[in-house]
Amino acid sequence: MQNASPLKKPIVQLRQWVWRLYERGRCLALFHGHAVSDARGPPGSNMLLRLHRIDKFYPTGEGPLHVLHGIDLSLEAGKSLALTGESGSGKSTLLHLVAGLDSPDAGEIHLGGTNIVGLNDTALAALRRGTVGLVFQQFNLIPSLDVAANLAFQARLAGRPDPAWLKVLSKRLGLAQVLTRYPEQLSAGQQQRVAIGRTLAARPRLVLADEPTGNLDEATGDAVLDLMLSLVAETGAALLMVTHSNRLANRLNAHVHLHAGRLA
Repeated sequence: MQNASPLKKPIVQLRQWVWRLYERGRCLALFHGHAVSDARGPPGSNMLLRLHRIDKFYPTGEGPLHVLHGIDLSLEAGKSLALTGESGSGKSTLLHLVAGLDSPDAGEIHLGGTNIVGLNDTALAALRRGTVGLVFQQFNLIPSLDVAANLAFQARLAGRPDPAWLKVLSKRLGLAQVLTRYPEQLSAGQQQRVAIGRTLAARPRLVLADEPTGNLDEATGDAVLDLMLSLVAETGAALLMVTHSNRLANRLNAHVHLHAGRLA
């Protein structure tokens, strides 16, 4: 027994490593296999995203703050949905939940027929890498990479590099002449366009956009939205966009308003 004890810890560690490897493979299969790789819902359904009675609380010194109240929302593949609301109404929180960056306190979030609530970090990372594309107000560009490399970054992570598509994106976003520049050499509007292009380069099934044109002039913002809507039409993806602009919101297929954490 004394001779066996030094082996106990390595054996336990090996078992844990094998289990983690198994879990990683199982979760990656979940998002790159039949269930979610094409992000379709049940047979005969075009439903890509469905939120059912979502509640979210944030702790405060005065007790829990009810941020989202029983949210029900659905979005079909190939469609676009605008979400408007005042600052603090819960719009960004809702996007974070759909992206798997946060978890609801109650309810279900179904992506392609799979409830993503409760999935582990590996599965959620695979989701964000290959199925969901994020465009938030923060650019989050990699400062050590030039524009061309930043544009290709997400597509490479997703295993879908496509030089021809990147060339189309860079031209339509007005970035073809700045591909060798670095983020610090770009204007805020240019950086936002790179961030948008990086997301679209991976051809995600669902694009989540939080004020994607907020740092752009009206003409450029309209062009960027045109590109996003074209992606939806060309690939059958879906777009869920947060915006303060009713003018932009009305260009999407549907428009819902969030007030004090409730859909109005």
